[in-house]
Amino acid sequence: MSDLSWMPRENGIKDHHLWSEDVFSTEAPGVIYEKKPILDPQGNPVDGVYSAWVTLNNPKQYNSYTTEMVKAVIAGFHRASADTSVVACVFTAMGDKAFCTGGNTKEYSEYYSKRPNEYGLYMDLFNAMVDTILFCKKPTICRVNGMRVAGGQEIGMACDIAISSDLAIYGQAGPKHGSAPDGGSSDFLPWMLPMELAMWNCVSCEMWSAYKMYRLGLISKCVPVIKDGDKWVRNPTVITDAYVADGDLVYGEYKTGDAAKDARAYLKTATTDFELLDKEVNKILWTYANLFPGCLIKSVEGVRLKKKYFWDQAKVINRHWLAANMSGEAFLGFGAFNTKKITGTDTIDFLEYRRRLAAGDTLDDVLMAAVLGKPKG
Repeated sequence: MSDLSWMPRENGIKDHHLWSEDVFSTEAPGVIYEKKPILDPQGNPVDGVYSAWVTLNNPKQYNSYTTEMVKAVIAGFHRASADTSVVACVFTAMGDKAFCTGGNTKEYSEYYSKRPNEYGLYMDLFNAMVDTILFCKKPTICRVNGMRVAGGQEIGMACDIAISSDLAIYGQAGPKHGSAPDGGSSDFLPWMLPMELAMWNCVSCEMWSAYKMYRLGLISKCVPVIKDGDKWVRNPTVITDAYVADGDLVYGEYKTGDAAKDARAYLKTATTDFELLDKEVNKILWTYANLFPGCLIKSVEGVRLKKKYFWDQAKVINRHWLAANMSGEAFLGFGAFNTKKITGTDTIDFLEYRRRLAAGDTLDDVLMAAVLGKPKG
């Protein structure tokens, strides 16, 4: 015989998914998973070739992720990774206010605080979420539709590339609210920003604009999402028409004074449209679709390795510290944030806390009550 038809073979496609689609949900809080056709430059769908979209769906809580949502994100990236028809995975969220603001503070405060073992188990899931993004066998795109803060910043940086709404803000919140940016920011930011700016962004809890992050190289592009008639309007709260003023770099910095006040007033009535954001995402998807898939993912992995290296060095020991911290400063920080409507403040009295520590006070309920806000009325 001149062919191999005599060899017994099994045909068809195996199912390599670990989870069924039941883990996904269109009901908030949840995660939506969907496949969308790749679009050619004219906007026409291409048969049989797709992008996978993992969408955080908890807009009322700024797309913060609950424990069940973390599981679904893991399942979504694994599903995209194992689907040969998928070119790339897009990570985004519902609404126009936030991509993600990190872990669900209500859940952290009301359940996980003072339960360090439980939080350690939660951190195993969080670490697996970051791992699954970094190990996805498809390029990953973070479509930043709004705030990317705290843990949201971290899972966003785990992606290979980010395209952002110009209304988005970026930053960390941990040291102000009872934690440390050890879910990836302390690993990724020194690769993506100059070292001192990475340091300041990690610890200061300042919020930086999308244009500033674009200038510094944290994201690939930011585009306007406000449409006024047929005109696109760039984020009016940010300086985008000058690079230097009085010897300082000002491009991407927030406006101050009356200019800031007027800009905020305009934003209250402005309407958002993600047409340009989606066009940029589609351009990347089309580029990826027209590359050898094996060569593409090898190239992606070659760059990812650098992020993976530092993430892997600390993720386990960070898990243990974050768990232990849930009995101390995390209880205070998350508790203060979660009870803002009761007390009127979302942070503790930091100076009183430092004074009591300097006096050798024990970290007991008396100290905690002294530094937390008091119920109004």
